[in-house]
Amino acid sequence: MVAPLDVPRLVAGDSFVLRSWELGDLPLVREASSDDYIPLITTVPSVYSQEAGEAFVQRQWERASTGSGYPFVIVRVADGRSLGTVGLWLRELNEGRASLGYWVVGSARGQGVAAEALRAVTAWALGDLQIPRLQLYVEPWNAASQRTAERVGFQREGLLRSWQQVGEERRDMIMYSMLGTDLSSPAAC
Repeated sequence: MVAPLDVPRLVAGDSFVLRSWELGDLPLVREASSDDYIPLITTVPSVYSQEAGEAFVQRQWERASTGSGYPFVIVRVADGRSLGTVGLWLRELNEGRASLGYWVVGSARGQGVAAEALRAVTAWALGDLQIPRLQLYVEPWNAASQRTAERVGFQREGLLRSWQQVGEERRDMIMYSMLGTDLSSPAAC
């Protein structure tokens, strides 16, 4: 049995903090539900209701309580508004690797939110948790997410053909990685 995880509070640059999910984050889930893409590739409900939103938040709590990963909400310090999420998933931790995923709602895109959050979780995972390898997957068309990964210092490794189910179809993904030894690189984190 895997021990429950405590999702820490992390500082992400000067403008954001990362924390565990709360029921007060339901407006974030509602906005994400109306996005054309987020519900296809995540467990965000494609049709929002109070019940569906609460079930999504409870799934995030279960991920921590079952030890499968650390789901963080990205919160803007200035106004306390939830803008997106970043998760560190530990399914392959026994193999010396973990994966990351992130999304930001449309009203918060283009402001460096995802990069700051990804940078903070990456530094924490590689440094404090001593995970040897982190990886993330981005669809080839998603240039903004590719720039985010590269800005943080992730290295593009290659195309994984038909890697992931997205909606009704299998899609290619580009794999990115960062190693603990990459932390000394000037571009990393």
